[in-house]
Amino acid sequence: MGMVFSESDAKGAVVELLRPAGVQLNGDYPWDIRVHDPRVYKRILRHGSLGLGEAYMDGWWDCQSLDEMFARLLRAGIDRKVPWNLTTIWHTLSARLVNLPRLRAFAVGERHYDVGNDLYKAMLDSRLAYTCGYWADATTLEQAQLAKLDLVCRKLGLHDGDRILDIGSGWGSFILYAAQRFHATCTGVTVSLLQCAYANTRAHRLPSSVPPPVTLLQDYQDTQGTYDHVVSLGMFEHVGAQNHRSFLREVRRLLRPGGLFLLHTIGSSRTKTAADPWISKYIFPNSLIPSARQLTDALEGLFVIEDWHNFGPDYDRTLMAWFGNFDQHWHRNSLFREKYGERFYRMWKYYLLVSAASFRARTNQLWQLVLSPDGIRGGYHSVR
Repeated sequence: MGMVFSESDAKGAVVELLRPAGVQLNGDYPWDIRVHDPRVYKRILRHGSLGLGEAYMDGWWDCQSLDEMFARLLRAGIDRKVPWNLTTIWHTLSARLVNLPRLRAFAVGERHYDVGNDLYKAMLDSRLAYTCGYWADATTLEQAQLAKLDLVCRKLGLHDGDRILDIGSGWGSFILYAAQRFHATCTGVTVSLLQCAYANTRAHRLPSSVPPPVTLLQDYQDTQGTYDHVVSLGMFEHVGAQNHRSFLREVRRLLRPGGLFLLHTIGSSRTKTAADPWISKYIFPNSLIPSARQLTDALEGLFVIEDWHNFGPDYDRTLMAWFGNFDQHWHRNSLFREKYGERFYRMWKYYLLVSAASFRARTNQLWQLVLSPDGIRGGYHSVR
């Protein structure tokens, strides 16, 4: 916290931190760091992961294979060896002490999802599914996302006419699919203005024989009604540890007796009380990836776990596909580059590739849980 380093001392400390991961400064391997500004060493030691990420955004260092570099760092546990600093302590205390009010639930929509639909159209599949694809039998991103939507429907055992609620419904990929495939009556809720408008526009273009899904711009706590099934694909990470149980209480309130809740969430292999400071500042404000312990503590007495499916490595493949699409579009479209700028490119590249590394190193997982309020008589039969 009050550390004073000479440049050479700081460089030596960083070299020692990297050594167990087999990552070198100015080495010859694709995962080695190429230093452009020697001030980076002190910045890393003073500001931890926030300093490392911001230094990359500022062009102080580069790496040919960011994803592999971070996979090596995470496997070696380097993230747990960097000295704590005031930034890290502040993020940790804030996450522990603050129960975020409803108005701040919209911050992630404004900061992340409302960046621009053109960005997500360039990066995602045609349905704009912004969660992990299911690659068991898929060879393309399009196939993997379709397989994921189908998997969710099969796990819920959807029937024609079922009433479905999607909490954190994004650009409507799931509710549009469920409406078309099962003629389900679907409602989605999102905190993103751009997502809401886009999803409703797509819904209005469906054939007249399909019940048009409705997307609402609202916090999940304001949702009313009773639904046959509830899904939440990639939203639980934004709830925060202080709100896990209240979120699940709300889901139970909205779910009819005998209905199922499918929770699709990134999961952490270790219990944490705060998100990474760089991710919080630049990508997902007020977020926290839950651990299995945090999740089961929040579920106790509210739901029976009928099925718990982990396909975390599929997120590595999904994120690399997203980066490939984004990178290709970036270099082909000058107007796109002019709109967002080089610093945004470095930030977005860093986000996607570091995220891929976390799944490759198996420090992050992708979980799908099928939950019932009171347990299914005779048991649940998994379809995976």
